[in-house]
Formats: sequence, structure tokens, C-alpha cells
Amino acid sequence: MKRSTDRILTTHVGSLPRPQPLLDKLRDGAHGPEVDAAVAEAVGAAVGQQAAHGVDVVTDGEQGKTGFFAYIGERLTGFEPRPGARGAAWSAEVSAFPEYYADYFRRAMEGGSVVTMEPLVCVGPVTYRGQAAIARDIANLKAALTGQPHADAFLPATAPSGVGIMTASADTANEHYPSYADYLFAVADALAEEYRAITGAGLLLQVDDPALTDVLGDTTLTAAQKQERVELFVEATNRALRGIPADRVRFHTCYGINEGPRVHDVPLAEVIPWMLRVNAAGLSFEAANARHEHEYHAWETVKLPGDRVLLPGVITHASNIVEHPELIAERLARYATIVGRENVIACTDCGFSSQATYRPEVDPRVMWAKFDAMREGAALASGQLWGAR
Repeated sequence: MKRSTDRILTTHVGSLPRPQPLLDKLRDGAHGPEVDAAVAEAVGAAVGQQAAHGVDVVTDGEQGKTGFFAYIGERLTGFEPRPGARGAAWSAEVSAFPEYYADYFRRAMEGGSVVTMEPLVCVGPVTYRGQAAIARDIANLKAALTGQPHADAFLPATAPSGVGIMTASADTANEHYPSYADYLFAVADALAEEYRAITGAGLLLQVDDPALTDVLGDTTLTAAQKQERVELFVEATNRALRGIPADRVRFHTCYGINEGPRVHDVPLAEVIPWMLRVNAAGLSFEAANARHEHEYHAWETVKLPGDRVLLPGVITHASNIVEHPELIAERLARYATIVGRENVIACTDCGFSSQATYRPEVDPRVMWAKFDAMREGAALASGQLWGAR
């Protein structure tokens, strides 16, 4: 994993809006060479745009995935969709702002999406069957990198805890294995094949784990239940990462919802100890939205291990306001002061299109303006931290 050795590097969490012709094909459930060609073209365009807008560590924009949840059903055996298993996601938030979230789920999370978001329930042995799909992801990204300036490249994959994440509880996610732990470790063993394929191809792996913050902020669980659950999450993630050097891995966690009040988000200080236990050098987290910007102070009381790098969000996916470059530079300088300038990479709070949708919450033109602001802010911070050249 590259570090900011002579300037602040820039990256993002992964997902980007898909072009409409590709959305049409994904919506229609099309398969075959025509779709493969459309995905490859979209990946090439996404990488080109990232390079043009100042992103140093790039990815495929998740162009070939219909959504964060849906692709798991395509790559793992043993699951079936179960609409009735959907639980009260973000229950405290929804209870506090019922009218807002009723409209939000209808408009943003369901309206315009090319696939229906359905919970997955494990009903049989979990194995990996996504070999061809991950091979295409790798090939598309590598082809798109040719001739494009970049410092490094990564591919995102879900954490074991993210499989079945939309079900009401850990218990309802599994109907096959004797215990939730057995189920989670089976998922970890299956996902390990995807993880190894990514890192074996010379790319960085990003493990996405929004379930970590969901559980820590779940008001329906006792403190002991939260502890037990996140212990399993970390153990399963590290099990899936066995044999992969930590410096080839980024770990991302966030608060799930794009735009919302967020008054029930768990404080970052409660998340940090668990993040540090994952065998990943890069730590990506929300830090730009108004509920979490102040939490850079949490790192003042944490000794960052020498092999870790922070990827704080300095632009957010939860607003169409374009952050000012000077504000971005201030944000980066705060982290550099605390953990060292070489241990900071400018990032986004989360992805800008975790689902393939016709209605991304942030307008794509605004999104690229945000990336331009991040590039300018990183340059300003670099001038302050390394001196003008």
C-alpha cells in the first residue's frame, strides 16, 4: 500500500454511478458478451474519469455490480432471497424520523434501482462460485489502468458480516448452520477465495464492513450482545484474510445510510478499537459529514500502529454541497498533525452509488466537482505539510 511520502495521496471508497446504457442492461437482467463489453467500457470510462479528476488510488467504480448486497447472491452458493426476512434496519433512526425514512427508502434506496433490494437467507452450504465474475472484474480494471496515471488500484469486496446484513438479526440470516458463528466462518472461507484472487492479481483489496457500525449502534442489543457479535465479525474477517499481507488490504466501515439525520450513529471512538484489530493496513471511515467531522479528536488518544494508514473521508456522499478545498486541506492537516503526514490518504466518506440506480443521490457532475475539490485540498495540505516546491 502506497503512503503519502512526499504529498497527500487521494482515493475513494469505490462505487460510482453507472452510465445509463449499462443500467438498462443490468435492469433487464441481460447476460453475455454484450453486457460484458458494456461493463468493460464503463470501467474504462470510470478509471479515466478518476485519473482526470485527481484520484491517485483508483478502482473500477463497481460498474459490473448491481448493488452491494445483490452481488453476493451471484457469487456465493447457499443463499436465497427472502423479502419477508427484512428487519427494522436502523430502527432507532427510523423510529425517531419515521416520515423522513419512509420517503427516503421509497425514493432513494428503492426508487430508480435496477434490482430489488432483498435480504438473503442462508439455506444450504456456502461455497464460492464467483471465479469467472472476479476474473472479469480484475481483467477490466487492469485493462482500464493501461495508460492512465495512478499510484495504485484496488477492488472492493464485502466483509463476511455484510452477507445477509439486511435480515432482522444474525439469527434470521442463517437457516442451515448449527450456529451463527459456524455460518459466518463458512462465509469467510468462501469469500477468502475472492480476496486471494484480488491480491494475487497485484491489486489492493478493500473489505467493506458497514455491519460493524450497525451492530455497535443497534439499540435492540445489550452491550454483551454487541461485544459478542463484533468479536465474531473481526474473527471472521481475519479468517478470510489469512495469508494476505496486511499492507495489501484496506478496511472500510461507515454508517450505511447516505443522506439522513444520523443522530443515532455510534461514536467513532467505539469503532476504532475493532478497526485496529482487523489485519488491514488501511483504515477508511466517515469523517466529512456534519455528524462525524469532530471525531478526528478520537485519534488523539489512540496510538496508531506503525503499519497502519488512515483514509478519513474529506468529502461526503451525503450532500450535494461541494466542499471547499481549504476546508479539505484543514481536515487533512488535522489528521497529519495527529498521526503523521505519511499516514494520511484523502478519501471519501463512502461510495457514491452503492447500488446501480438511475437516481444517485449526488448528481454525477457534483460528485466530480467534489473530487476536483479533494485534489485541490490535498495539494493545499501537501504544500503546508511538505513546503512549497
